[in-house]
Amino acid sequence: MPDFWSSCGYRLLAPRADGRLEVTDRFLARYLDGPELAPVPDSCAAELALHAKLADDPRAAVGTQELASLADADVRENYAIWLRFRDRLAAAESLEAAYVALFRGEGVDVPPEFVAGLTQVLLRHVLGDAADPIAARAAEMLFRPQKIALTDDGAVMAADESTVERFAEGSAFGSLGELLAKNRVRTRSIDLDVLSPGNAALYWERDERHDFSVSLNRGQPAHTALMRVIEAWVAHFLGIRVTVRSEREIGESPWAWHVGLDAEASALMNDLYRGDEVDEARMHRLLALFRLDFADAADMRADVAGRPVWLALAMDPNHRLRIKPQNLLVNLPLARTQ
Repeated sequence: MPDFWSSCGYRLLAPRADGRLEVTDRFLARYLDGPELAPVPDSCAAELALHAKLADDPRAAVGTQELASLADADVRENYAIWLRFRDRLAAAESLEAAYVALFRGEGVDVPPEFVAGLTQVLLRHVLGDAADPIAARAAEMLFRPQKIALTDDGAVMAADESTVERFAEGSAFGSLGELLAKNRVRTRSIDLDVLSPGNAALYWERDERHDFSVSLNRGQPAHTALMRVIEAWVAHFLGIRVTVRSEREIGESPWAWHVGLDAEASALMNDLYRGDEVDEARMHRLLALFRLDFADAADMRADVAGRPVWLALAMDPNHRLRIKPQNLLVNLPLARTQ
C-alpha cells in the first residue's frame, strides 16, 4: 500500500509513544509554501524578509510593527491569520489537543481550509498504514464536501464536490460529472467511477485525485466503512470504545441524545426532538441514521448512561453534504471532560 494522502503533511509530524502527534517545525513551515504566504515576484522587501525569517524558524516571534511593514494589506491579513493559527498549534500539548481546542470557547477563528487540513492529517493518523481503501475514501467525506445524487434506481451516491465542479466546468461531462451535476444518469453508466471491493486497489493510484464516487446506501461498503471510521475517530480522541450501526428509524421515544454529523442533520434532529413539524422535503434530505453505543456506560453522563446516541447525516437543499467530525468530539454525552 502506498503512502496515501502524501501531500497533507502527515509525515512531517512526530508520532509519540502515547499515540498523539507532536507538532514539528517542519509541519509549521509547510504553510509558508502555500499560496497565501509564498512570496510572489512583486513581494516587498519586508515580506521577503519575514518569509525568510519564518522559514528559518517557524516559531519566531513576529511583532505588530513587523506585520505593519508589509506593503500588501492582503498579505498582512494572511500572515496575521496564520500566526494566530501557528500559535495555537505550537502552544498545544499535541496536534489532537490543538484541534479540539479550535471548537471550544467562542468559536472557530481560523479559515475552514486550515480546519479541513488538520482533519485530513488526523484521519491519516487514525487510519494508519494498513488502511482499507474504501475506509480511506469514506474518511474523505469528513474533510471534503460531497455532492449527493439520488438516482432513479434508489442509489444514494456521493462524489467530491470540487471534482464534480471540475467535471461540470470542462468542455464535456464525464460520467461522474453527468450523474452528480445533472443528477439524472443511472448508476450503471458510472461503474468505472464507483469505488467498490472489486476495484478498491485503484484508490491508491488516485488517492489525491478525489474522483471516485461511493454509494451511501445501507449495507454498501462505503456506508459500513464510514461507521468504522467514526468508531476509530472517537476512540483516538476520547479514549473510549463505541460501536456504530446503521438504523432505519429511531427505536425509542423520546430518545435520550442525538448528534448531527453536519449542520443540516443537527437542525433536523433538533426539530424532530422538540416535536416541531418537519416537511417531507427536509425528511427526504436525511441520508443516514446511525445508532452509537458506548461499550462502557460509565463513560457516559449518569442521566443517559446505557442509552444509545443517535447520529444523523443529511444533505442541504443543494444536495451538498458537509460532515463536521468535530461534533463527535464536543457533543457526545461524556461523563468527564476530555
